[in-house]
Amino acid sequence: MHTLLNRLDLRLFRTIASREWPGAQQVLPRLTRGADHGLLWFGIAAGAAALGGRPARRAALRGAASLAVASATVNTLGKRSVRRARPLLDAVPVIRQVRRQPVTSSFPSGHAASAVAFATGVAFENKWWGLALAPLAASVAFSRVYTGVHYPGDVLAGAALGAGAAFAVRGLAPTRAQLAPPARPRADAPALPGGRGLTVVANQGSGQRGETRPDRSQEVHGALPHADVVTCGGPDATTLDKALEEAAESAARQGGALGVLGGDGTVNAAAAVAVRHGLPLVVLPGGTHNHFAYDLGIESVADAARAVERGEAVAVDLARFRAGPHREGQYFLNTFSIGAYPELVRIREQWAGRIGAWPAGVLAAWQVLRTAQPVEAEVNGRKRELWMLFVGNCAYRGLGLTPVRRHDLADGVLDVRVVRGGRLARTRLLAAALTGTPRSSPVLGEARLRRLRIDGLPDGTDLAFDGEVTTSPGGLTLEKENEALTVYRLLPES
Repeated sequence: MHTLLNRLDLRLFRTIASREWPGAQQVLPRLTRGADHGLLWFGIAAGAAALGGRPARRAALRGAASLAVASATVNTLGKRSVRRARPLLDAVPVIRQVRRQPVTSSFPSGHAASAVAFATGVAFENKWWGLALAPLAASVAFSRVYTGVHYPGDVLAGAALGAGAAFAVRGLAPTRAQLAPPARPRADAPALPGGRGLTVVANQGSGQRGETRPDRSQEVHGALPHADVVTCGGPDATTLDKALEEAAESAARQGGALGVLGGDGTVNAAAAVAVRHGLPLVVLPGGTHNHFAYDLGIESVADAARAVERGEAVAVDLARFRAGPHREGQYFLNTFSIGAYPELVRIREQWAGRIGAWPAGVLAAWQVLRTAQPVEAEVNGRKRELWMLFVGNCAYRGLGLTPVRRHDLADGVLDVRVVRGGRLARTRLLAAALTGTPRSSPVLGEARLRRLRIDGLPDGTDLAFDGEVTTSPGGLTLEKENEALTVYRLLPES
């Protein structure tokens, strides 16, 4: 059987080598050289990471990780387990042959493994991008036989190893679709074909301070042609609030839904209006970070549009902070913080794209703790000296002082994290961050609560919520409102 396979492999190799392939001579030798050491794929990954958005960066990272695993497997296990001589080049025209013939084992093809691993890894994040890369990956694999470097069987074995490497990476690091927030509790929301009955407020002022974004009405109409879109010209809160109120009244008359295109601060304002009018909310990511939309599983206008068309929605928690039991207070969808935490997040996000989330968190902690001054406050009746107080609406994943994202948006808890002051607190917390054990640091306290009371804050103390900054009135109560907001999102069963 082994001999028969070898004969078939050799016969197919000679058939490919002796045949004229129109246009191949101008492309395939250059392509096989460009894919040496994975340079072609790493170049594509770098371009996607630099020019694409968050989904493109995630796909590029997964593709590169899959390639790295495939390459390591081929070079450590594959080529050492099976010693196979390279094909004889008598049947391969000289003009096709590579300048430097490889001397390692022919089995399996590392180029084929890298190509298939990269394309498969990208496809796990976005199937259309993966399909777009498939012809290029197939061409690289075929070029190895065309140039006489490998037998067809080597290429097929390499391709199988590459696909397996991509599956292994997905098993270790599940895709965002696998980690999507739970689809329960489901909520009733009308299906709005083409967006009929949906009124969207697009905030052109969402994003960095002083930055005015282009009108994205056409993008919304492209996905939801029957939706009404109202634009706000800038970050002025009164203008945004007025637009949201008028949009909510229009949606209520039509029995539809309120939509919002903007960042987390804009979505925060829209959520309060939607709850007040009893309307489901459509979140269209249009800001700088879009934490709530991404945690919800909405990464594009198209994602939201599909959920609106199908009438698929869930109920999510809200959190509220207010000065007294009879005050209306203010909702927050993501986070609330006092002290140095807002500055820590700013520095971490500034560096995360360059050096990675964990090193950026360590750098931010070192820089902030080096310059920050503690704030005195009474937390749930206990006087404390603290550098920062973080409260998340639902539990966040991530290191103790660098929460990353949420898996469940309706878990009924406040994620409370306190960095306490005291003797050598800066040194101890930084040491914990450097050793990767911030949860065990005595200066870091964590709890899951439903209610939190903060008193005794100095006048003018800054607090931040969902990207907005204001001053504290002195005493605050933070509470959960379970499943208070209905939002559209695609359900996993769909």
